[in-house]
Amino acid sequence: MSSSPFLRRTDLVSIWSLAWPLILSNLTVPLVGAVSTGVIGHLDDPAYLGGVALGTLIFTYVYWAFGFLRMGTTGLASQAHGAQAVDEVRAVLARALILAAVFGGLLTLFRGPIGTAGLSLLEGSTAVQSHARDYFEIRILAAVPALANIALLGWFLGLQNTRYGLIQQVVINGINILLSVVLVFGAGLDVEGVAWAAVLGQTAGLVVALVLARRLLRQIGGRFERDRIFSLTPIKAMVAVNRDIFIRTVCVLTGTAFFMDRSAALGEVALAANAVLMVFQTLSAYAMDGFAQATEAIVGKAIGARDRLRLDIAARAGTVCALAVAVVAAAIYTLFGGLIIELLTGIDSVRREADAHLIWAILLPLASIWAFQLDGIFIGATRTAEMRNAMIASLIAFVAAGLPLVDLFGNDGLWGAYVAFMGARAVTLYLYYPRVQAMAGPRP
Repeated sequence: MSSSPFLRRTDLVSIWSLAWPLILSNLTVPLVGAVSTGVIGHLDDPAYLGGVALGTLIFTYVYWAFGFLRMGTTGLASQAHGAQAVDEVRAVLARALILAAVFGGLLTLFRGPIGTAGLSLLEGSTAVQSHARDYFEIRILAAVPALANIALLGWFLGLQNTRYGLIQQVVINGINILLSVVLVFGAGLDVEGVAWAAVLGQTAGLVVALVLARRLLRQIGGRFERDRIFSLTPIKAMVAVNRDIFIRTVCVLTGTAFFMDRSAALGEVALAANAVLMVFQTLSAYAMDGFAQATEAIVGKAIGARDRLRLDIAARAGTVCALAVAVVAAAIYTLFGGLIIELLTGIDSVRREADAHLIWAILLPLASIWAFQLDGIFIGATRTAEMRNAMIASLIAFVAAGLPLVDLFGNDGLWGAYVAFMGARAVTLYLYYPRVQAMAGPRP
């Protein structure tokens, strides 16, 4: 992937110094999902767990569709940082927060139709659908703070201040975890308790993130310039980047929605078991994504400074570190997968179904690492059109393979198609990698 002739120990240390706060902060996100699954999974009806799974899917589809507020902000801020354009670094933050406020307000205003449309696309029993609606209608009230947190996290990463990102995420998800337990087991609010915990966590996180952003703005200097913030040229560039990432993210989420929808069609037990196994994938994905996000910041800065060697070193070092994490995750799941399943659900039928398909959770980190790392490289380079095209092709391949494989092999066919989806994402992006290298100038 890189034309640099070697990889030094110092290169790995550099990536690690940026990545470790991101890994810790990223792991707090799936821990919220794991705690929510564990809390709801120990109630007496699998419909609760299925409802949270579908409700979370709708929430994820809507909010993560705006993931461009993080990814686009990271790429643009890191490139401005590499070019030492301090006022533009500030302007990137201002534009991102304005977009977050506008989109968050619209999501809150139209939450009813959005929830109805989302549930109409997903299969599930009457009880599952009811619990999913309750969960969604509460959690989407945090739309504005959630999107603003996404934008601020992207800006922190663009400036390579990963420790501020860690603080922000620990506050958001720590409060979420604590309140999930208190509101469900203490107040007896079941699905509603988990949803309110998320709302309060996002709100607290935004307050803390704004305080940290103010401190960082004082450190970097410069000033906010109204004309720069609303200048047409950078706005057009941001719109183009965000449009492509939006389409790419919708394709990712459509793939997840297809997976969960086919899971629901296989029955409540299969849906609940697959939700449990997805916790395995989410845990390893967020850990590996720490290196991908560190790579984003270094790649963007290297391109802003026109430093081809630094680009190649970042790509290689990040990939080596992420691969090590993937191997460790697969080993842990092999040794302790059964125990993790027992911790996540107390329903015997769900446990048996999850145990029967544990092998897929073991294989997924090894299949996913390449796509995640290439995502980070392309985000840092803001080569978003290529990300969009690669993801569209991969989604088409996933659906085309998934439909017949589910008919032939049931849940195993569905998981096999999902693993292939990850592989397709990596192959299609790798074909575009020389374009990223060209942005950083000729080979030294």
